[in-house]
Amino acid sequence: MAITAQDVKALREMTGVGMMDCKKALAASDGNMDKAIEWLREKGLAASAKKAGRIAAEGMAYAADINGVGVVVEVNAETDFVGKNEKFVDFVKGVAATVAACAPADLDSLMEYKYNGTDLTVTQQQQEMVLVIGENIKVRRFARFADGVSVPYIHAGGKIGVLVNLEVSGGIDATEIGKDMAMQIAALNPRFLDKSQVTQEVLDEEKKILLAQMDNDPKMASKPEQVKEKIVVGKLNKFYAENCLLQQAFVKDGDVTVEQYMNAAAKKLGGTVTLKDAVRFEKGEGIEKKQENFAEEIAKLAQ
Repeated sequence: MAITAQDVKALREMTGVGMMDCKKALAASDGNMDKAIEWLREKGLAASAKKAGRIAAEGMAYAADINGVGVVVEVNAETDFVGKNEKFVDFVKGVAATVAACAPADLDSLMEYKYNGTDLTVTQQQQEMVLVIGENIKVRRFARFADGVSVPYIHAGGKIGVLVNLEVSGGIDATEIGKDMAMQIAALNPRFLDKSQVTQEVLDEEKKILLAQMDNDPKMASKPEQVKEKIVVGKLNKFYAENCLLQQAFVKDGDVTVEQYMNAAAKKLGGTVTLKDAVRFEKGEGIEKKQENFAEEIAKLAQ
């Protein structure tokens, strides 16, 4: 029986097992889905498959410069305790090294590359970690910068990982500048890097909200529309200062913006620095965590 890509995908979704192992299981089972699942269990992959459905919202965000390539990754586990486990941390660093070396196009392709220093794929190594540690572990996302100067920053032991990518001229060491900017990103989590990135759609929505606020304010409602428009322009500058990294007040010196600090610090060193990009990963960000209600659990047991 011919094995299709859809068959492999379906088995992968059912078991959480890697693509290559699913293909082997289907081939060994003549395309029978039930027998393929049984084959995977016999091969010791069932334990990781059973855990694959459990919520993993802890873990670690990690950033590094690896042989001149900037990498930031997030790998999730179920508990904060495992996030500090030495074997788990080593696994995360290995994932980052694989990203640096292999330049994967996306997460799916990363999972099929050979895990750094082994003959196993990243998926297979992840499954090994599940079996060893006993929790669901999942490589969630990554970013990679091959060009420019990348400066990593890890906050609170992996709660937040930030990677700042700079264009540096004049032969200067911009590490401190990059780290200061990364710390700012970690602390304030700006929506945009620069005001030039703010879309017209965002600006229109912000103007709409500001005008509505004035219309609902008895002191402002009666003012002429042109006056309101001027006030909105002024308030948009405040929006930039709150939401755009380069326009934010620098946390170490509130009298200058981040952009002013960056330019002045680079000039003092005898060169120039331009911010090209930056990525901020916060572990578990956007993952709905399971809420345990112990009182409710005890009440159920007492029934």
